[in-house]
Amino acid sequence: MTMFIRNMEIPSAKTVMSTAASVAATAMLLRSISRDFIPGEFQHYLSTKFRSLLNSFSSQLTLVIDEFEGLNRNHIFTAAQLYLRPTISPDSKRFRVTMPEKENSISVSMEKNEEIIDFFEGVKLQWKLVSTQISSKYIDGPGSEYDSTFKSELRSLELSFHKKHKDLVLGSYLPYVLEKAKEVKEERKTLKLFTLKYGRRVRVVGGTQWQSVNLDHPATFDTLAMDEEAQKTIMEDLERFVKRKEYYRRVGKAWKRGYLLFGPPGTGKSSLVAAMANYLNFDVYDLELTDVRSNSELRKMLISTANRSILVVEDIDCSIELQDRLANARATGLHAFNTPKTEMTLSGLLNFIDGLWSSCGDERIIVFTTNHKDRLDPALLRPGRMDVHIHMSFCTPCGFKILASNYLGIREHILFFDIEQLIATMKVTPAEIGEQLLKNEEPEGALRDLLEFLARKKRETARSIEEAANKSESGAPEAKDRKTDEL
Repeated sequence: MTMFIRNMEIPSAKTVMSTAASVAATAMLLRSISRDFIPGEFQHYLSTKFRSLLNSFSSQLTLVIDEFEGLNRNHIFTAAQLYLRPTISPDSKRFRVTMPEKENSISVSMEKNEEIIDFFEGVKLQWKLVSTQISSKYIDGPGSEYDSTFKSELRSLELSFHKKHKDLVLGSYLPYVLEKAKEVKEERKTLKLFTLKYGRRVRVVGGTQWQSVNLDHPATFDTLAMDEEAQKTIMEDLERFVKRKEYYRRVGKAWKRGYLLFGPPGTGKSSLVAAMANYLNFDVYDLELTDVRSNSELRKMLISTANRSILVVEDIDCSIELQDRLANARATGLHAFNTPKTEMTLSGLLNFIDGLWSSCGDERIIVFTTNHKDRLDPALLRPGRMDVHIHMSFCTPCGFKILASNYLGIREHILFFDIEQLIATMKVTPAEIGEQLLKNEEPEGALRDLLEFLARKKRETARSIEEAANKSESGAPEAKDRKTDEL
């Protein structure tokens, strides 16, 4: 049997390239024609259907985790960022590397549109950070100096895996990510002190009204010039609070705790707040009520604070003119020419402390400070708003010993008895004692200088009291004559 084989010509490289270029040109032409003559809505419809068709043949499932959910930050997004931060995929080409000020470790995180591969119980999971740039215009009012266009971005994480592992990912993997992120956060956390931003009318999508610096305050309960019993009571209360999440939920109360620190200036109120933050590893938000223009703005600030934080409102008695308390006075026209610059009201403040908005967050401590407890409205003082009242008193002999140990490194000295005797019979603040001990690092000299200071202060106080008494006695007859004339 004879077989004839026909010679077949192999196309040249030039022919192949020409054909490919022709096909590409045809595709571009068709794309251009479709863009010009097919309505955009129909194009989007066709594109959606095409992607849906492809997905029906795909075994991959993708979960989209947006950075924000409404006004609130998405907790899963934040946790996933922390969880993935130490992970470096060999296939990734770009990473974001940072080292915040006053920190010693380099932080590595995902760059936008990069991918990281993770494995959980033998299952391959692919993470991708997607970032979309947007332009938004925010106008505070007609003719505002802040009329500008700002660039921002919308970020999300995409988690892709085989669809047969959906139950494993939702039921086990994501809870595992949340738990590990919590551990990483506690290990790497640097305490922050948050204050309100200047010029907060300029807002960007996903932005916040707070700005932060590292909280490096060295105060601890061991260094506070307080009685040991008072310190122990506060520490036990804080420990009990952080362990009672389920208890608060069971009794139907928001997981928060209110403290009122009251006493004269220089008695250590700010140092106590710092000690509480260091003890619990909580960030601190310093809220100046005079910077708040309305109740709605106060609510926005409350929402944007993080869980496991201490919110501090200092000098509550004089930081704001509460309209509810002065409503009657203004009604009589006494304040007609002195209208308040804020629309904050007492009811708004109470709702912020103990109303519905107070439950927008967990494990929060609210600390109010005042020099004059008697000036506060009784509505602020009841349990549920200010649960624990702590009197920050003048320095005591016990407090002096703590200060001597902190400043001079000594616990006993022959001059201690004389100093303690003076402190027990006069009003002197821990700040005054500390200032005197700072002047001399040599214990003997420092204690003698302090003893002299206390003796001088006691003499001056006695002289002032005597002068006031003499003035009162000399003015009594005149007062009596005036009263007689009036009658």
